[in-house]
Order: sequence, then C-alpha cells, then structure tokens
Amino acid sequence: MSTSSQPQGAITPVASSPRPIDPGVTIGHVHLRTTDIDRIRAFYVDVLGFEVVAEARDVPGWGTTGDVLFVSAGGYHHHLGFNTWKSAGGGPQPDGVAGLHHVAIRYPTRAGLADALRRLQAVDWPLRQTADHGTHEAIYVSDPDGNDLELCWDRPFDQWPLDDAGHLRGEFGEELDLEELLASEPG
Repeated sequence: MSTSSQPQGAITPVASSPRPIDPGVTIGHVHLRTTDIDRIRAFYVDVLGFEVVAEARDVPGWGTTGDVLFVSAGGYHHHLGFNTWKSAGGGPQPDGVAGLHHVAIRYPTRAGLADALRRLQAVDWPLRQTADHGTHEAIYVSDPDGNDLELCWDRPFDQWPLDDAGHLRGEFGEELDLEELLASEPG
C-alpha cells in the first residue's frame, strides 16, 4: 500500500509531468448541450434531486440565443450547466466520433449512491451498466439527451486496490451487487 500524501487519493502515478499541476486542482463543473431544457430539468431535478441555481430563456450565447439551466448540490454555484444554444431540437452525439464519454457524479456516501439507485428505479429509468471498480462503485445511465453519466461512490483511500509500489491495479470492475447496495442505510 502507498503512503502517498496526495490530497485527492493514495495513488502513486506511473508517469509524472516535468511540471506537475497543483495537486489540489479539481474539475469544478460540466456544461452540456441539451435539446430541451424542460426535459433535462425533469431528469436532473425531479429524478436525481439536484437543485436549480439558475434558469433562463432566450439567453444570448455562442452567436445565438437559447435556454440555460444550472443545477447543484449543497449550495455550490453549479455542478452542471445545460444550454440549447447550438442544440435545440437536435439529436444525441452519434457513436464513432470523439467527445465526452461520460460525466461522473460522485456521491459522498454509499447510502447516497443507493438513494440514487432507488430514485432511478422509482421511475423505471434504464441502467446501462453497473461496476465495482475497486476504487469506487458505479451505476451508468444516460440522461434524456443521451449524455452518459456515472453515478458513483469512492471507497476510502486505504481500500483502493494498489500494488506494492502504490500504483493502481488495473481493475475494470465486476458487476455491482445492486441488492447489497440497496441494503445500505438511506442517507
């Protein structure tokens, strides 16, 4: 096991930059294009439980006008932003092109991830995949616009699968035991 003092994990990198970025850097938010603000709001707010921070119609942006929605959890300015500036009425991004694979939404507790699963089940939302990645447990779904999401919970650092050098062992995940997850106490 690694005795790393990294602020965001216990992994020793297999390769480092000659000029490493500040180890406290995080991804602050993701902004996605949507075809319909109302439909996307119903999923992220009514199903997943995010709070609306801001919402507006006919907002100028990127050489056009469109609708915007910003949602968050816990009082943050926004974790997710959505707009229709160049996507209103369009379709999802097709397979076979470069672009975003998925957005990970990290829950602070395993019980919180179980709550997300219960919310999805309550509306019969299809699960694309589930996985126990060793470092974290994950449920993969697509939002109404086809954006893929990874709803996940990170295990404590001392439970991450590391080799003797502190490198992450390549574990791509057994299927997650959903019944065991649902037995978690509601958070």
